[in-house]
Amino acid sequence: MDIVFVGAGLANCLMAARLAAQRPGLHMLLLEAGESVGGNHSWSCHDSDLTADQRAFLAPFQSYRWAGHGVHFPAFSRTLKGGYATISSERMAEVMNERLCAAIRTNARVAHVAADHVVLEGGERIDARAVVDGRGPRASRHLDLGYQTFLGQELRLSRPHGLTRPVIMDARVEQLGGYRFVYVLPLDDDTLLVEDTYYADGPELPTDALRGRISAYAAAQGWVVDYVVREEDGILPIALGGDIDAFLGEIPAGVAPAGLRAGLFHPTTGYSLPDALALADTVSALADLSGPALSAAMRAHAAAAWNGRGFFRLLNRMLFRAADPERRYAILQRFYGLSEDLIARFYADRLTLADKARILSGRPPVSVFRALSCLVETKAAPGSP
Repeated sequence: MDIVFVGAGLANCLMAARLAAQRPGLHMLLLEAGESVGGNHSWSCHDSDLTADQRAFLAPFQSYRWAGHGVHFPAFSRTLKGGYATISSERMAEVMNERLCAAIRTNARVAHVAADHVVLEGGERIDARAVVDGRGPRASRHLDLGYQTFLGQELRLSRPHGLTRPVIMDARVEQLGGYRFVYVLPLDDDTLLVEDTYYADGPELPTDALRGRISAYAAAQGWVVDYVVREEDGILPIALGGDIDAFLGEIPAGVAPAGLRAGLFHPTTGYSLPDALALADTVSALADLSGPALSAAMRAHAAAAWNGRGFFRLLNRMLFRAADPERRYAILQRFYGLSEDLIARFYADRLTLADKARILSGRPPVSVFRALSCLVETKAAPGSP
């Protein structure tokens, strides 16, 4: 076996699909602990987050695309013209099974990973020239994190909702336990994905309470729900600080980390699709896909991405540690009053020095003294030795 991918989530699937298209003779195996590739998720991005080549590669995976999106805050509402796209895990599974069915094993729980083999829970050993670990986020004392927690429900309505574009933030809702907003994707004329989302200090997810809040939000919009098609939830990391070299050093030597396992996500938004595509670009350009070469390249890619994003982590520390929880929305409200081009560059991780100065200029909607205490980046989780 040339490459074993542990976990068939977003990053590993896109990487495997990219390699299969470019190098059809490569022997690959994707091991998924669950019953289906991709799990139960939705992944989204803005058109401007991606290059033209990335958009073309991603097109077969897309479930939905809209020509614009909107936001709502207590002070204003705004429509932005940038395109927005979403991949459902169901569509991910369809494409991966069409292209790589023979290379996918589901219900395959991995007990041990090493540079040249994996061992399944039943004891089966699978040898490979390279092992890629993409099993999602992992706890580490070397990362200082906040959390983006959410519960989403796909709602079938009794009549059309009238929405023509996503609402990626509706912060007019009651602020509870941190920055709270509702995220709405119109999937068809009478179906919506509604997510109740929190930028919270801890990873708690009170699902029953969130179900009630989604129901209340739907009622407030005048939507009559026939039934809930499905649910999804998530607890995503929001990076405040950390030591990326120590974090990556916790992964077994020679194993190549991917996706959230490698710390590859937008530090502030939590979006991971653009990072997954960027990693696939890096790997597909390698001449040498041996284990040592792949591990070194993927670790270097993850470290470079982290080291280039200190400004976002500074903003996150201000959001989580300088703002009162019920006033965190004011930071995002101010941000969404800036130019649309700047907002697009923020999501795409392409901020200029002028952009950064513009974001920090003016009177901050937080305590100045607490903001000053956030300037120095923490290198470990609070309380870590």
